[in-house]
Amino acid sequence: MGNCVGRQRGERPAAPGHPRKRAGRNEPLKKERLKWKSDYPMTDGQLRSKRDEFWDTAPAFEGRKEIWDALKAAAYAAEANDHELAQAILDGASITLPHGTLCECYDELGNRYQLPIYCLSPPVNLLLEHTEEESVEPPEPTPSVRREFPLKVRLSTGKDVRLSASLPDTVGQLKRQLLTDRTRLQETKIQKDFVIQVIVNQPPPPQD
Repeated sequence: MGNCVGRQRGERPAAPGHPRKRAGRNEPLKKERLKWKSDYPMTDGQLRSKRDEFWDTAPAFEGRKEIWDALKAAAYAAEANDHELAQAILDGASITLPHGTLCECYDELGNRYQLPIYCLSPPVNLLLEHTEEESVEPPEPTPSVRREFPLKVRLSTGKDVRLSASLPDTVGQLKRQLLTDRTRLQETKIQKDFVIQVIVNQPPPPQD
């Protein structure tokens, strides 16, 4: 996986001006996406870096640069489920696929090209990356006119807490002023063997 070009087995180098014969069988590009599992879980960014490294170094091996460029464009088109475009690119560059995949292909001179599977599809154990902006909860919409008034809340500890509230506020919004999901346990002074009381609102029993 990851090796590039090698000559056909048992084939002698062609004399100048006499191109080698192309591979006999040519299958259309299969629409099924190849499934594989990476040896270690990788993120989407790591996968892109690995692909960029391959495409940057591939033309340095045997083969023609224009064929490598066509294979790269076809690989990205196939991954985007645009198989008609991918097949058109391959046909335009006279690239043949003996097995219907880009893992092994040949140009019209008979040169062999091999693409690593990580350039064709992501692994099944790909780790999804979440940006910091995506993890932040969106703020709840506020009314255009907000008339606030002070509200005193007495906790079970006997401590009084003053909140800023308005009539359109929900109970959930007031709760978040007391304790948010991002509050650390050390800030609440919760210690080992403490018992945390949780009040669960039960739905009213059905009426006959």
